[in-house]
Amino acid sequence: MKKIIALLLAMVMVLSFAACGSNEEPGEEAGEYAVAMVTDYGDITDQSFNQTTYEACKEFCEAEGINFEYFKPASDSDEDRISMIDNAVDQGYNVIVLPGFAFANAIIATADNYPEVKFVALDVAEFDLTSGGWTIPENVYSAVYQEELSGYMAGYAAVKLGYTELGYCGGMAVPAVLRFGYGFLQGADAAAVETGADVNVVWGFANQFYGDADVTAVMDTWYGNGTEIVFACGGGVYTSVAEAAAKVNGKVIGVDVDQAANIDAAYGEGMTVTSAMKGLAPTVKTMLAKIIAGEFVGGQVENLGLVSEIPEENYVQLAPSTQFSDSFTKADYEALVAAMFNGDVVVSSVIEGAAADFVTVVTVNDLGNIK
Repeated sequence: MKKIIALLLAMVMVLSFAACGSNEEPGEEAGEYAVAMVTDYGDITDQSFNQTTYEACKEFCEAEGINFEYFKPASDSDEDRISMIDNAVDQGYNVIVLPGFAFANAIIATADNYPEVKFVALDVAEFDLTSGGWTIPENVYSAVYQEELSGYMAGYAAVKLGYTELGYCGGMAVPAVLRFGYGFLQGADAAAVETGADVNVVWGFANQFYGDADVTAVMDTWYGNGTEIVFACGGGVYTSVAEAAAKVNGKVIGVDVDQAANIDAAYGEGMTVTSAMKGLAPTVKTMLAKIIAGEFVGGQVENLGLVSEIPEENYVQLAPSTQFSDSFTKADYEALVAAMFNGDVVVSSVIEGAAADFVTVVTVNDLGNIK
């Protein structure tokens, strides 16, 4: 009897040891992940990069039963962004989502320290990561977008819809903003050639990614001098553009996401003619799904653009809220996208040179930095 009891005790100990040994740390084979998003220099209510990324992370994680939290740096600095990443990892988050080019230095400073943590970056270019000799590790993935394509669509649509006095107010002259802008000019120029319209574009940069009284004052001047529609291309800078537009029943083109609902609710119904979008939310959800499925492939910066003739399937597109008309129908838009996908319409991604270099018949009034 004693031998049987001893044998049973031994079996219990073996089973207990095996059970302890089977416990997985979060992020290992058990598939237990915790997702953290760190905001760049804005907040999750910016109606742009941060808000879209936050909402996509939250929706995905709630559906999958994954713990999610966001972290906001104390200031717009590399040090504070690094601190928030460290803080998130210390709290057990093993997937870090980082929206915006401002995270390049923070990624370089932290990714090698946490090889078991997966970093998903949006709009952080390969040059920004590797120009100093850093090699992108296998735990880092970044998506960049062919903004020139949706910029082209927006410029083409604006002129086709009958607008001939256009404005382009960029945030800061960083690569993504320039690609949007130069694409916008190319699209407007192509439509002007087709229609024979006399098209003018006022071109300038707020030199910041938020609106304020100074930028609004300049936008007041643009709209007051006859500008009909302005492409507000730079995070929160749209607030100044929309504020000025509201005074004269002007129009706005949004950026990054479909901004119609937010802009129109705050500044006037029907103000937002379209938005030049890039697929931030689909990218986030796709990458998180790959992570939990064990299919994450890092060590790369992926350039996302057109993958189909069908507009809604692409990573760059016009907003569903676009105000189509008889002069530019949804079918016309679909035909344009098909032509771009098939190579019949080619859009330059070059970001060197002056704005006037990207047009043939459109007149550009280049104001540089307006602040």
